[in-house]
Amino acid sequence: MPGAAAKLTEDTLYGGRLICRQYKQGYRFSIDAVLAAHFCRPGRTDRILDLGAGSGIIGLILAFRHPAVSVTGLEFQPDLARLARDNANLNNLGRRLTIIEGDLRDNSGLLPAESFDLVVGNPPYRQPGRGRVSPDNQRARARHEIDSTLDEVVRAAALAVKNRGPVVFVYPAARTTALFTSLKNRGLEPKRLQPVYSYPGDRQARLILVEALKNGGEGLQIMAPFFIYTEKNGHYSAEMHKLYE
Repeated sequence: MPGAAAKLTEDTLYGGRLICRQYKQGYRFSIDAVLAAHFCRPGRTDRILDLGAGSGIIGLILAFRHPAVSVTGLEFQPDLARLARDNANLNNLGRRLTIIEGDLRDNSGLLPAESFDLVVGNPPYRQPGRGRVSPDNQRARARHEIDSTLDEVVRAAALAVKNRGPVVFVYPAARTTALFTSLKNRGLEPKRLQPVYSYPGDRQARLILVEALKNGGEGLQIMAPFFIYTEKNGHYSAEMHKLYE
């Protein structure tokens, strides 16, 4: 796991106005987190919870784009929690982006019940024993259900969000059934779904973006597909460029 002297890279969004430092060797944010942050629809002064903050990228984007919201990022890995805190301060967002080091499975009041207007998360994608596990400990723990399962992440979101509040997740399209089952079992009713494809003509959606409502009624909006690239092995689509600009 990277230590205090580990090398960092400096990545930027919005024409360099938002900076996110990341470990050169270790967990690094991907398009998934950028998509999830932009799929959120916070109220002007919402209190937002980011479950599994990593380097803090989702919270950074939300705090940057919505000047009156406050964001709490919960991160289990100490190195990543410190890095996310440093990124908040680097961007002068430390007053509105708070990073907590802790376990989302903690029932001791770390996250007071129904204390957030919106919850967003990028849960581990792979079950134990499924797929190749990265030799890098940070990456492995972020991508595989090692520290927490999908249902534990959904449970934490359901407990933390206010009644009738939204929860946003980005997740592999192939595991849609697992996500929806967990959401509904925890009283989170899916209300918006957007499939994400690599490029037009791709036969299989890569990801889904889902917004669920706590104790919401039935009724799901299936949104138009989002394409990351213009074509196979092509450039970013115009829609993807907008998320960075």
